[in-house]
Order: sequence, then structure tokens, then C-alpha cells
Amino acid sequence: MNKNEQHSTIEVEAATVEGAIRKAVKTLKVARDDIKVNVLKEGKKGLFGMEGAARAKIKVTLKNPGK
Repeated sequence: MNKNEQHSTIEVEAATVEGAIRKAVKTLKVARDDIKVNVLKEGKKGLFGMEGAARAKIKVTLKNPGK
């Protein structure tokens, strides 16, 4: 991973993949269309269908870093 890629790629966890995407967009201060999302781990529902038994994990990369 080169120096520019380090600053343009982050890993984020949340209860769901969509929650992780929202968190990444907010953290990077970019639009959803400006990122590429790679799902590392899907979130799993817990007992009685409650969210968060296993957190979702994504890797987010900026499509055009430096812009």
C-alpha cells in the first residue's frame, strides 16, 4: 500500500453494512458516489433478530483521492 492509498483507504465497523457506509461517508466527508466499498464481514443479527451480534466490517477506498 503506497502513501496516498493509506490516506484514501479506511476500515469501518458498525452493526450493519449500511451503517458502516454511512459512518465512512461522514468520516471521510465525501459523497457515497465518491467511494468504493469492499465488504469484509457482514453484520449478523443476534437473539430475537436484534442487530449487532456480529458487527459488519467494510474497507472503503476513495475513487479519486486528492481531488
